[in-house]
Amino acid sequence: MEIGITVAVIIGVIMLGVLVIHRLNAQRDERITVFRYSDTQSGPGGRGTKPKRWRPTGGSSDASGRREHRDGPTG
Repeated sequence: MEIGITVAVIIGVIMLGVLVIHRLNAQRDERITVFRYSDTQSGPGGRGTKPKRWRPTGGSSDASGRREHRDGPTG
């Protein structure tokens, strides 16, 4: 008797998990159909613009000043 109840509970939990996964997949499919991938692609190849590279602002472009600071105080 107890084994039958345990098996029934396990099967019920599995069915509940299948239902939850099915609903999550349906929500994901709806989001994918709503999102327009063609809006993000511009120009041939769909790559858009190149990402901007970081550049330091202000100061000199000489790296020696930064190197001295990293190595610690001199003198």
